[in-house]
Amino acid sequence: MATVIITEKTSQAKDLRAALGARFGQILPAEGHLLRLAEPEEVNAAWKSWSCVVLNPEGLYPTRPATGGNKGPKLKAIAAALKACDDVILATDCDREGQLIGQEILEHLGYRGRVRRALFTAQDPKTLQQAFARLKPNAEMRPLYEAAVARQQADQIFNLSLTRTATKTLVPPGVRGVIGIGRVKTPTLAIVCLRELEILNFRPEDYFEVVAVATVANGDFLMRHAPSAKLRIKERAQAEAIAKAAAGYQGPLGVLVEEKRQAPPRLFDLPSLQKTCGQRWGWAADKTLAIAQELYDGDGKKLITYPRAEARYLSENQIHDVAAIVAALTRLRGFAHLDIASPVIRRGKSGHFCDKALEGVSHHAIVPNVNVLDDLESRLPRLNDDEKRLFALICRSYLAVVMPDYEYRQTVVTMPVPLPNGSAAEFRAVGRVPLRLGWKAVYQNGEAEADSEAEQTLPPIDDGDAAALSETKVEAKRTQPPPRYNEGTLVDAMQNAWRFVEDPALRDRLKEAKGIGTPATRAEIIKGLKRQNLLIAEGKLVTPTPAGLQLFELLRSSAPALVDPGTTALWEMRLDEVVTGKADFRAVIDGIAAVAADMIDALQKRSSGTINLKSSTQARRPGRRYTGKTNNRTEIKGLRPSRTRRLSTNRRATTNKDIGSVANAEGARDGKRKAPTAKMVAYAQTIARNKKAPLPEGYQQDFDACRRFLDEHAK
Repeated sequence: MATVIITEKTSQAKDLRAALGARFGQILPAEGHLLRLAEPEEVNAAWKSWSCVVLNPEGLYPTRPATGGNKGPKLKAIAAALKACDDVILATDCDREGQLIGQEILEHLGYRGRVRRALFTAQDPKTLQQAFARLKPNAEMRPLYEAAVARQQADQIFNLSLTRTATKTLVPPGVRGVIGIGRVKTPTLAIVCLRELEILNFRPEDYFEVVAVATVANGDFLMRHAPSAKLRIKERAQAEAIAKAAAGYQGPLGVLVEEKRQAPPRLFDLPSLQKTCGQRWGWAADKTLAIAQELYDGDGKKLITYPRAEARYLSENQIHDVAAIVAALTRLRGFAHLDIASPVIRRGKSGHFCDKALEGVSHHAIVPNVNVLDDLESRLPRLNDDEKRLFALICRSYLAVVMPDYEYRQTVVTMPVPLPNGSAAEFRAVGRVPLRLGWKAVYQNGEAEADSEAEQTLPPIDDGDAAALSETKVEAKRTQPPPRYNEGTLVDAMQNAWRFVEDPALRDRLKEAKGIGTPATRAEIIKGLKRQNLLIAEGKLVTPTPAGLQLFELLRSSAPALVDPGTTALWEMRLDEVVTGKADFRAVIDGIAAVAADMIDALQKRSSGTINLKSSTQARRPGRRYTGKTNNRTEIKGLRPSRTRRLSTNRRATTNKDIGSVANAEGARDGKRKAPTAKMVAYAQTIARNKKAPLPEGYQQDFDACRRFLDEHAK
């Protein structure tokens, strides 16, 4: 009897034929999912008519052949081959969904012969040959398959039940349209809407800092009095009084010198890769995934390991690959200057090689594929510019983790200035001197996060040295709202859903979870919300449409658990527990169905409110930026605006690329003329210098004039 190998897609079948020939048997590709779940009315005729019920059948939804593409003929070819064989090897992707794609075919066709599993994280010939040399019994993958079944069945029950209920209860009578609800999709919409409302409700506050020049025997430097956020100076008169007291003051300096070290950042999983590419190059999440996928399985490429990675660690047996990967990469011109004669291996969860951190995880971090590095010179010319850019980023990340720590000497200088009321105002300066670049040498333009306070080069000083303050001045500052999400930071927010949970015990539980959705599905979730006109792209940023905000507000008021990312993250944890054998997959399905029943009941009991579906597709004039506000609140019947809670205790300062977002939030506040922010003015001046564009009259005082200039030239 023959052996049949089933792959997930045609490219895998092609790679396997090249690597194995015919010695393992016939190789047949699927085309993603060749099967679909039965529709509700195919299970229960009474469910054909939409109503507010939980569509939870007795047992599981059965599978049906899928249509579209070449799915039908491929399923028939596999079915015919299975009749003539007694041995099957599944060679689909080795994640949860890949296991489902392969195994559901066998379940649907009733195959009862031997089944083995090939597991691989790269698709070059050597890796594939190694995978087929250590085939595993497919029975060992049963928990992964059951987790995939639980996800698929629960989503069918939850998404269809809530979509029908939301449409029946939130769409006005006589209006055509569907309100799509998803177990992951709707909380993702909520993440964006919460941020948008936080920006719109933000009230900027003016505050003041005082700077002075400190002169010592060996030179001078800047010192600053900048109290923490809770103690900021809100009155200019108070700041002027401190500046007056500091002018001409002489006293001893407190100097603290510490030698510090910083370990390299973690390797990339898919979410962190999408976040980095979104921030650096403005790539959409699906673009990053598509380019990474091409580097993984593109014809003649195969340069990286599996891109849908969900961990940022490598297994400890991959330590053996370090020398070969480092040697190959440092032969490339861009890395030839690096001295990595003795790679540094960091084990455990605080390092980069950790078996324990990979328990229950299908894929390790994304790294260069060790098995093609001997042939690197012939593969690189096949890459386009974006592929080269992404491959270089992944290579730098790998080289950094096997290089020494970044070591530096940090000097903190303080001087308390006495005030007339008997208190003291502390002036402060920070300087840093690199002692050993270590892993930072791999990054041409630097990779470290911005420091919390500006650092400068300090003259030689010792603790107790006398200094005199002069040239004191008051600097006016203004608080900034949090930035809008781009697709990369939105994926990061989906992965770190614990940030949206207030209960400390629950936050701690969720910190180790994988958030909402999976690395493979998050980009598609965002695309789906755009297709439904609930989210819209504004340049690099993602904002909700009016209908998206309406839907969020109505769901939050009537069924808050439906839009709570923490709720969905808990169910993702339950799915992970199925993989590790800690939970029964049928219990997970029934649990999510019970939650759906509670939400249906809550939506039916809501007091009022309907969705204006037309607001999601309203034409917008070219060049006009969407502020996230509807023209009036009558569009959202029964809805009252509300302030949102903080999403996270970690707030990033708004950068130049977020200036447009800040301006929108501030400009939408009221009809009064406002002064532009200091960052807007500085950005406008930079653009004017670079493009030799004349600045409009009054741009420093007139918000609208400055905003129009930025809209016209900052593209």
